[in-house]
Amino acid sequence: MELIRETDPAGVNGDTPIMRLFSLLELIAAKDQLVSLQGLVEETGIPKPTLHRMLQQLEGAGLLIRQADGRHYGTGLRLRRLAENLLFNATHHGARHGVLRHLVDELGESCNITTLSSNEIVYLDRVETPEPLRFYLRPGSRVPVHCSASGKMILSQMSPAQRRKLLAHAPLKKYTPKTVTDLDALEDEFARIRRDGFAVDDEEFLPGLVCVAVLVPTENGRSNLCVAAQAPVMRLTPDKALALLPALQRAAEAIGRVEAEGSPDAAETASS
Repeated sequence: MELIRETDPAGVNGDTPIMRLFSLLELIAAKDQLVSLQGLVEETGIPKPTLHRMLQQLEGAGLLIRQADGRHYGTGLRLRRLAENLLFNATHHGARHGVLRHLVDELGESCNITTLSSNEIVYLDRVETPEPLRFYLRPGSRVPVHCSASGKMILSQMSPAQRRKLLAHAPLKKYTPKTVTDLDALEDEFARIRRDGFAVDDEEFLPGLVCVAVLVPTENGRSNLCVAAQAPVMRLTPDKALALLPALQRAAEAIGRVEAEGSPDAAETASS
């Protein structure tokens, strides 16, 4: 009988088989690339037959998916939905919602907390402006990644190869005359976004809607959360969006602290 070491160099450990499976899943989910059986064997030191059996179990549960080449694995739909639901449900009565509400009070415009899920941007939370003229989008709404401020912000952190792999599966839809669908033109914009630290949707998804987004900072420097503000073009233009950046960045830093601390008490600190 093969035994998995309780603690190995890559951190795949646990007191039970289920916890070791969970630990392996954590290791795979933390990577920004596909993994192979041989690569995981070399990284973890776990015997190949044992590791193969663990991957089969995770694949059978829908937590991992094997790629068409039969050798590489990526996160499965069930795991992505789990991560999405955890993020979504944490916002309803939590500290992040308090930060967002304070931001709307400060800016007077609708604001969102968003994340990338598969090839779409999901609204984890949203607080609407009291203004009578507004675009109503509820939490749980999904928008295209290539023509949303949050989507472009998150994509800007990826390598060109990663972006093209994500965007090249289907033709990029042109939602408005301003939607950019050329990959080379998008690469130019990603370079600007990395330089400036914010992204703008200038009526690229919905006519008349302008949005500006910034990343929520993380300890490892790469983030899958954004804070964004939206408004009709008669109240917000790309130039005017620059004036919103200090408040957006303060809110993003506050949400980053909430995420790092995991404490509802951070909402009071964030809005003070």
